Amino acid sequence: MGVSSSAIERKTAAHKTKVTARIGTKHISRLTRQLATLLRAGMPLVPALSALTEQLKNGPQHKKALSKPAELAIVIERIRDSVNEGSSFAEALKEHPSVFSSFFVNMVAAGEAGGTLEQALLRVTEVLEKRVQLMGKVKSAIAYPVMMAIVAVAVVTFLLSYVVPSITQIFLEINRTLPWPTTLLISISAFIRSYLAVIVLLCFAVIFGSAASYKIKQARYFVDYNLLKLPLFGQLALKLEISRFTRTLGMLLESGVPILAALEMTKAVVRNSYMAKILSSVGDRVSKGQPLDSAIRETGLFPPVVSHIVATGQVSGNVEEGLSSIADMYDSEVEIATKTLTSLLEPAILLIMGVIVGFIVMAILLPVFEINQAL
Repeated sequence: MGVSSSAIERKTAAHKTKVTARIGTKHISRLTRQLATLLRAGMPLVPALSALTEQLKNGPQHKKALSKPAELAIVIERIRDSVNEGSSFAEALKEHPSVFSSFFVNMVAAGEAGGTLEQALLRVTEVLEKRVQLMGKVKSAIAYPVMMAIVAVAVVTFLLSYVVPSITQIFLEINRTLPWPTTLLISISAFIRSYLAVIVLLCFAVIFGSAASYKIKQARYFVDYNLLKLPLFGQLALKLEISRFTRTLGMLLESGVPILAALEMTKAVVRNSYMAKILSSVGDRVSKGQPLDSAIRETGLFPPVVSHIVATGQVSGNVEEGLSSIADMYDSEVEIATKTLTSLLEPAILLIMGVIVGFIVMAILLPVFEINQAL
């Protein structure tokens, strides 16, 4: 009648994991491929999970109490205990929704039901790895312009705070009427020198305040909606979401998940809250008997090519392949758009930096020229 102490301990630990675990897609993808490899080699599920737990615990990063491998080792150990006590693998995964998404759980459930768990895990790995690769390309392409911007701001701040005041002090001691660029430069320099600490604190407050407000549902929806309207960045974000949506939906349908359930699970995978709301309307239309291509077209958010490819897939009876083709197409477009954005940002930052430094040099040299002419 009572609950065993081991079950209580497992539930308590699982609850703690839900609160503390912040496992990235990269770690989940690697773990899933390793598990699929072990199962394909003929190892039963419980020993395979034990082997993964041992590997995570003996890893170099496990010594850090809050490292991702340490957190993941706890989760896998609890999942192994659940399976060992009679739960299915999918049910055990479902106890950790902060780590394993509904997409992951349902793919595993479909694999268990069909006796093809290792194939299901490999399919999940394929989706996760492509997601990691795509985001990695976007981050690496944008990292350089961002670093350039940070360095530019730091250099200009240093010039205005420490270099310019020592030079302009000479002009002030001469007690002559200074050109307006020099006067403006002195005023800006004095302001930054006086309020540098306040400006830095204000910047950090804006960054952390924006991050905190993004967790509020209404604020996040407002930001996500306007993000998709931005030039360049909006199109890049939309293509990323379309790729994520179509690849996940195609994989779920290929695994035999009903379309309404698949749309609901895919909505949880999409990161943009505005697009997630749009996908809810797609699910509502499909539930009323409307074809998927028509439901997608009526949102007005997806490019026409998406609905046309889906319609073609519906006619040929292979929507899954059409969705996968859309995902591959937008993966390529995201990569191209990222390179284009980078090629535009880099010269823009250099141009702005050149204009600012040029203004500083001009403002310093103008009084020198006037003094030389007077002499």
